Amino acid sequence: MQKSILITLFIFCFNTYFSQSNINADDNKTPTYSKIIEFYKALDLKYANAKLMAYGTTDAGLPLHVFIIDQSQKFDPSIAKSENKTTILINNGIHPGESCGIDASMKFAEDILSGVDSLNKILEKVVVCIIPVYNIGGTLNRNSFSRANQNGPEEYGFRGNSKNLDLNRDFIKCDSKEAQIFSTIFHQFNPEILVDTHVSNGADYQYNMTLLSTIPERLNKLQSNLLVNEMLPYLFKNMDKIKNPICPYVNTIKEIPDDGIAAFLDNPRFATGYASLFNTIGFTTEAHTLKPYKNQVESTYQLLRFICFFGAKQSDLLVSLKKSADKDVAEKKSFDINYILDTTYFEPFQFMGYEANYKLSNVTKLQRLYYDRNKPFTKEIKYFSKHIPTLKVTISEYYIIPQAYAEVIQLLKINNVKLERLKADGEMEVEASYITKYKDIANAPYENHYLHTATTTRQQLQKIKFYKGDVVVKTDQKSNHFLAETLEPSAYDSYFNWNYFDGILQQKEWFSDYVFEDLADSILRTDKNLEANFRQKQSIDSSFANSQWEQLYYIYKNSIYFEKTYMRYPVMRILKSELLIATEKY
Repeated sequence: MQKSILITLFIFCFNTYFSQSNINADDNKTPTYSKIIEFYKALDLKYANAKLMAYGTTDAGLPLHVFIIDQSQKFDPSIAKSENKTTILINNGIHPGESCGIDASMKFAEDILSGVDSLNKILEKVVVCIIPVYNIGGTLNRNSFSRANQNGPEEYGFRGNSKNLDLNRDFIKCDSKEAQIFSTIFHQFNPEILVDTHVSNGADYQYNMTLLSTIPERLNKLQSNLLVNEMLPYLFKNMDKIKNPICPYVNTIKEIPDDGIAAFLDNPRFATGYASLFNTIGFTTEAHTLKPYKNQVESTYQLLRFICFFGAKQSDLLVSLKKSADKDVAEKKSFDINYILDTTYFEPFQFMGYEANYKLSNVTKLQRLYYDRNKPFTKEIKYFSKHIPTLKVTISEYYIIPQAYAEVIQLLKINNVKLERLKADGEMEVEASYITKYKDIANAPYENHYLHTATTTRQQLQKIKFYKGDVVVKTDQKSNHFLAETLEPSAYDSYFNWNYFDGILQQKEWFSDYVFEDLADSILRTDKNLEANFRQKQSIDSSFANSQWEQLYYIYKNSIYFEKTYMRYPVMRILKSELLIATEKY
């Protein structure tokens, strides 16, 4: 078949599908995965400035696609940067039951390319990258019941991916192939703005759409100022102009919004939190699950438009600020981490809600909450918009990671961290961290892991032998913030807290008590300080004094016989560059 005929056929199929599709959600349906990809393939064939690219293989056995709209037709991120074009990455279907972003992005892409309402003008200053469907396995798992509270569409995907993972908790730990591929895509396009489309469950209110952003405190100061003082006001103002007002994500302080709402803390496990570690401004659009599906799609579409309008309007500044932030992070050594909500600060916000009341439940025969849509209101509520760090970490000039931890090393590689490796065996003096305290969050796993939290450490200088092939990370790169959040064990989403080093938490060598008795006696006679501390503990701790095992273990633990690797975090800090053994590129 001749190419021209093939293209004509595809265009015909595209136009037929588009005209019959649910893009405006009038029929309360969302397309299947195969129809979505067919749609973007047709756009690729029809428009020279559009390209559908496939990356890797997801857990569902299918590639992850990125649809690029680039006026230059180069589809090269480096060229976009050189031309000061804002790159906006739109991620859809991370939770496939929340499908309005999938539909809105299809309409948005076609409208840009066809020039509806002069949308194509944004391409003079913006490159738009759309992931049509991120969670492919969940999208293929269509049903009508898994989102019990949602008002449409008739069928939709399932939240978990093919491995039953919530992909919006996977950006740091990368258990899924999707997250690993996303990291590759993210670092290739290095976007100034990331948009992750969702649907929100919870309180009822008048808005079709709520919005959360990267917490400003985690961004570079100039980016933070732009987000808070210009970008967010622009989005709120323009959505209000088209009579589709939005409000901050309704994250209630108590049970109902009237008592106040709080800015969502997007830790690095989430899309926007992850993006902020690389100086990308992130947004999560949250259409309201109780609104008609048409409203959900339309609100997402309009918000995407205004985000892109702002990206075009401020393209030079957005690109410049990101470049500056990347340079600043590469030189920075101290980072604030582990943020919590500042409950002492709030801003007044005019909230459009519904009156909340309680009545007797027909089911439980107890009092239940309901929102009365016949009683809308607009009133001032408290918006708690700030977060404060609880810890500051200073990263090392170099980290060294034993090659045995190949999984962690691979996570660094897919996140574009520059690595080197030792060229020979050798001994170095390093600062080792010992885990002094941690808590397990629960007895049940959370997203495939038994999470730790509240981790504390103590440091100790030690001479340790390392081996050819062990990996060295020099902290002179734009990944420094990411390294602080992943390699420092006390960080909330550190690799330690995600269980990548749990082998160190179990003691491997022990002793036989009756055999150790004579050696313990010899140790005390040799080490007078230990003996003094031991005898004092005997005298003041009756439980200790009555336990032969505790007494012997105390001596063993404080002797040269106790294993140095127990509770010793394997990622070491090299404080002086002159101590580093020769390295080569990984």
